Amino acid sequence: MNARERAVVVGVLLLIAVLVAFDVAADLHQGASPWHVALEIAAGTAAAAGAFYLLRGAVRLRRRLARQARDLSAYRAQAEAWQAQARKHVEGLARSIDQQLERWQLSTAEKEIAFLLLKGLSLKDIAELRGTGEKTVRAQSAAIYAKAGLAGRSELSAFFLEDLLVPPVAAPAGHPE
Repeated sequence: MNARERAVVVGVLLLIAVLVAFDVAADLHQGASPWHVALEIAAGTAAAAGAFYLLRGAVRLRRRLARQARDLSAYRAQAEAWQAQARKHVEGLARSIDQQLERWQLSTAEKEIAFLLLKGLSLKDIAELRGTGEKTVRAQSAAIYAKAGLAGRSELSAFFLEDLLVPPVAAPAGHPE
């Protein structure tokens, strides 16, 4: 139930409770039977209780939503800080990779292809992206591997990623992993 629907229901229940209270007062003034008055009091009390129950739920919901909004803001701030820090590291890694590619004396085109290979693109995808033929990209890839003294794409990736990956921590003796 949304806030508008809840407000309508609360308003109707409170109106019912007020009307019942007026009716009870009129019935008491006119000498109505006790069971009739008791029944109307029960109906009015039920309507008022329902209104207060819905109001209490609305207050709790608003508090919970406000708390969740604060939590979300905190999580977003943490995520933005992490992304900024990660971006700084990634930019540093990209500069380091570029420096190594320079040391291997790769051409501008070869450096671009090397980065795309490291990103995991296929030779066909690289060719389409660069607007060249797949055979051209294959020949340039071979030139990259030859200049770097590497056997292929996996060794190219390993050259840059091997030191980034933390070695697994060995389990203590007698403890299975």
